Amino acid sequence: MSTSADLLKELRIDRNASPPPSGRGPLFAGIAVVAVLALGVLGWLLFARGGATEVRTATAVAIGGAGGGNASVLDATGYVVARRIATVSAKITGRVREVLIEEGQSVEAGDVMATLDPVDANAQESLAQAQLAAAHSQASSIQAQLKEAESNATRLATLARQQLVSKSQYDQAIAQRDALRAQLVTAQRTAAVAADQLDIAEIGVDNTIVRAPFAGVVIAKAAQPGEIISPLSAGGGYTRTGIGTIVDMDSLEVEVDVGEAFIGRVKPRMPVEATLNAYPDWKIPAEVIAIIPAADRGKATVKVRIGFKEKDPRIVPDMGVRVSFLEQAAPEQADAPPPGVLVPASAVVERDEAQLAFVVVDGKVAARTVRVGRTLGEDLEITDGLAGGDVVVLSPPAELADGDAVEVKEDDGSNS
Repeated sequence: MSTSADLLKELRIDRNASPPPSGRGPLFAGIAVVAVLALGVLGWLLFARGGATEVRTATAVAIGGAGGGNASVLDATGYVVARRIATVSAKITGRVREVLIEEGQSVEAGDVMATLDPVDANAQESLAQAQLAAAHSQASSIQAQLKEAESNATRLATLARQQLVSKSQYDQAIAQRDALRAQLVTAQRTAAVAADQLDIAEIGVDNTIVRAPFAGVVIAKAAQPGEIISPLSAGGGYTRTGIGTIVDMDSLEVEVDVGEAFIGRVKPRMPVEATLNAYPDWKIPAEVIAIIPAADRGKATVKVRIGFKEKDPRIVPDMGVRVSFLEQAAPEQADAPPPGVLVPASAVVERDEAQLAFVVVDGKVAARTVRVGRTLGEDLEITDGLAGGDVVVLSPPAELADGDAVEVKEDDGSNS
């Protein structure tokens, strides 16, 4: 039992004894120093970030530079279209014998584009010719008989006056003459009808030749020799409805859709500058031809036709194009400097009786005094103080000053 008691005494904890020395004290001290430094850096970053003003921005758009003194009042996009474009077909149904066109080929009005098999048309023409010849022969025969009948009637008239023949014989000769005269008229009319039928048959032969209706360029070849072509769709995939498509390149123009809210800026004969998507550095002079007097209810737009003042083979149908509607400067302002840029109206503020705009440069703002021109919708025309491409602050806070650091707020999808 004494042994068990001794063992229990060894297991008893002496709470008055000093703690044993430990080697982790310096480690905890190092961690504490690092944590203090990290908190200091984080605090500095938060302080620096909090010093930048969060702003929304927009880019100044240059206007009037390429218009020779004209200011752009509206931009729109559209497509090049042709006013004269035709898919050429034959007037009759037939088998294609020969196709004489290729894509890109220029044709003149009346040039042969294709021919159809003329066997049926030629047979109809031959039949009409034979019928006309028969009608002429019949008319000639009746005319010869009539000539004899007239001579006989004249001779019997003399004999009847001398009472050498009976009156009945004379009356019979007169009746035969009149009958032949009527037959001759009928034969002549039959010959005229046969001549008309021959003309129709010749038109049928001519219809086997497909000609270009106007001068232009072939943009599509739709048929090949051996295929059946018809002016009416047969509802299947084995009958063509056209030989090819030609476009009058002199009839090319631009069609754009302008929003209803801005259509008031567009006027007939208004100068326009067109830029093809394929040639962004090529500025093409144009003008408004017409404003179509109908609106698209679904898109809330009005169609505007624009005509090119210059013709060029590089302009082809269905090309995308961007147009700028230009406002002609007044004669008394012809020597005035061209307008500068367009910016949203909220980018200009008035401070100390001066109009300012804040331009963002390398994370800071520079206050610039600007000269405001016209008001174009929700934009202002800045004639001095800004250049195209400058990034300006929208609705700058009252405390924003020249040289302040700013942070550009990401666009949330709303119009800035």
